[in-house]
Amino acid sequence: PISPRGTILRDLLNDFTQSYRLERGYKKVCIPHIANIDLYKTSGHYEKFPEMLQFVSQESGDHLALKPVSCPHHSQIFASSPRSYKDLPIKYLETTMVYRDERKGELGGLSRVRAITQDDSHVFCTEDQVGDIFGELIESAKDLYKIIDMKLRLRLSFRDDKDGYIGTPEMWQKAESSIKEMADKFKMDYFIGEGEAAMYGPKMDFMAVDAIGREWQLATVQLDYALPARFKLEYTDADGTKKTPIMIHCALIGSIERFMSVYLEHTAGWLPMWCAPENVRVLTVNDKTPKYVEKIEKILDETYLDKPLAENKIRFTIDGSADSLGKKIKRATDLKIPAVLIVGPKDAEAGEVSVRLKDKEEKIKLDKLSEYLKCL
Repeated sequence: PISPRGTILRDLLNDFTQSYRLERGYKKVCIPHIANIDLYKTSGHYEKFPEMLQFVSQESGDHLALKPVSCPHHSQIFASSPRSYKDLPIKYLETTMVYRDERKGELGGLSRVRAITQDDSHVFCTEDQVGDIFGELIESAKDLYKIIDMKLRLRLSFRDDKDGYIGTPEMWQKAESSIKEMADKFKMDYFIGEGEAAMYGPKMDFMAVDAIGREWQLATVQLDYALPARFKLEYTDADGTKKTPIMIHCALIGSIERFMSVYLEHTAGWLPMWCAPENVRVLTVNDKTPKYVEKIEKILDETYLDKPLAENKIRFTIDGSADSLGKKIKRATDLKIPAVLIVGPKDAEAGEVSVRLKDKEEKIKLDKLSEYLKCL
């Protein structure tokens, strides 16, 4: 379970990552949490990862399992209507939970869970469209990780000689060559990770480096020739022939739970203003400034933070308790609230507030407060 404050962070991170794809024409879809295992037999997940599935029993006798992945379901949506080359690319996105029966000893906090929330997306496109789709996703990943202040390097995750991959050798050679060509085209510094591919295709894995130098695989873009063929997906080309689309899988932060654990450690809990569960806390020195506090509350109610999210309203609380100012400051500091406003009779007289940040404290005129907070 995630607490109310953690849920605010989780929702903001999801809105942030999905905003990149919504502005690129991705459409939201919704899939069930339980499906017949035949779907995962078709996709190959049942054969490759039988231990991963969590089975559900019911009176109907159907063989059901909690979904471990989203891609077979998005393939079903694509297959639900006839498709023309004029319709492509078709872009789906969904933030949804998938379920994997991880061993007990492998579980750990938010970083390894059995119910995983993914910022998932899938594109169905033609060969000629692959480069543009990858380009969009590469630029999105670079911009996103720049905003959250994590450096990136790229791993091209290719197959090794082991069994368990689906698709023909020719299919894999073509996909891996395409991935490498795109990394070169976009001038990405990369290294090869043999044996790190998904079972259906090679990947571009964006390795993010945190504040203490640890490397995490978070964002991923995957090129897939295999699943569309297994699901017999097709579209009608300009010459009237039936062709199989190419599928591109992408997650910009991957498991939101895991990303939260990485990002909280990366920031040491001092989250940036835009995604802090509580942006501002107002501390009263005593009970002699109620009218002035109401003015501050009105300003905060009408203040929206600037980028990266639109309509991101200031989240604030007021600590007007009878505790000492020192205790109030300690509570706010322990919660690592980005901006703490201290209000006393002298502040009210001067028409200002004392703003306490992580590394400094300064006086701000009340009529400048909204713009000041937007810039933090």
